[in-house]
Amino acid sequence: MSLSEAPVIISTADHARLRRIALDGMRIRRAPPSAQWLEAELDRATVVSPSNLPENVISMHSVFEFQDGITDEVRRATLVYPGEEDQGIGRISVLSPLGSALIGLAEGQSMQWRGATGEWWTLRVIRVNGAPEARQEDASAQS
Repeated sequence: MSLSEAPVIISTADHARLRRIALDGMRIRRAPPSAQWLEAELDRATVVSPSNLPENVISMHSVFEFQDGITDEVRRATLVYPGEEDQGIGRISVLSPLGSALIGLAEGQSMQWRGATGEWWTLRVIRVNGAPEARQEDASAQS
């Protein structure tokens, strides 16, 4: 997989948890390449406190809309942790090729990535409906 180099922003809370997920994934004997892809995205991310994460940036459990670069279809999805995914209802695992490419993107950003079977895909983030998990963790830390 190859990702576009669109800048990514991730909260400290998401970054720490996602780093553990990526490292755990790479320890598996037949680790999916997506664990390495997620690790690469985390390495290049700008990490900010949850209160400084812009609301228009995709974070964990964000609901967002994106436009498929091939069909121009606009779809709605939620970025979730491994085990919570369900493609049928638009729940995309952050440990999938698409999910690892989406984390940290902002409204208006486009990205291109190579899927597991070698094909190139593109999409554009249309709308992000907040960063619910990042904001919740920030509020808990301030209590």
